[in-house]
Amino acid sequence: MFPKLLELGPVSLYSYGVLLAAAYLLGLQLALVRARRAGLDANRVMDLGIWVVLSALVGAKLLLVLIDLPYFIAHPGDIFSMVRSAGVFYGGLILAVAVGFWYMRRHGLPIWTTADLFAPGIALGHVIGRLGCFMAGCCYGRPTDLPWAVTFTNPLAAEIVGTPLHVPLHPTQLYESCAELVILVLLLTFEKRGRVFPGRTFWGYMVLYAITRFLIEGFRGDERGMVFGLWSTSQFISLLLLPLSVAMLVYLSRARAGGAPHAIRARTSP
Repeated sequence: MFPKLLELGPVSLYSYGVLLAAAYLLGLQLALVRARRAGLDANRVMDLGIWVVLSALVGAKLLLVLIDLPYFIAHPGDIFSMVRSAGVFYGGLILAVAVGFWYMRRHGLPIWTTADLFAPGIALGHVIGRLGCFMAGCCYGRPTDLPWAVTFTNPLAAEIVGTPLHVPLHPTQLYESCAELVILVLLLTFEKRGRVFPGRTFWGYMVLYAITRFLIEGFRGDERGMVFGLWSTSQFISLLLLPLSVAMLVYLSRARAGGAPHAIRARTSP
């Protein structure tokens, strides 16, 4: 596709970086709009969003290094090349959630209500981010003869992320982008329907994403680490995340039915 949008002397503008920035900005904007409608402190939510974005960037790179640690130990200089790489979404998600929960507890934001407000923003950001992966040629799929297969021809994609050229591949980037769009629509459509309780939207997102990511990983063709020789790293994380998310949905639903307050508000730090 178009890994590099334009080049101005020594400065290059990469498509993945542009769409990644757009993903974070639009996802955060959606969370801010939802937070204002819910009556939360917009400044606190903005600060939380910045912490979440920075944590996601760092976490995605860290998990990428851990997956291929022997390589980076042998080639430490290549760590700097990760500025142009996608990282691993789950790494960013895990660290962002951990830091986000720390921030909410520290500043007294209602944890599950706030998490619910951010969940659709995560899905929206991922829709756009995977389009960036598609343009860059990373996160590519296995060879296929399906009519919707895509064939990459740009040598820069092969140079930067090792994309196979002139080979019809599963468009796994588009699979995931479309899956996230469906998840986004489902979250927004059913958010106020049925048995509503704080945390349902957030953990519902986790359930849906764990399922779709596990399935889509089966079509991936890039190197991304294996666990026990059976699952990719992201599939393994999905296997852990799915039962955890279902358990949290059951727990929070019962807590709400038992008379728990509408929002679990952490104590404000002194």
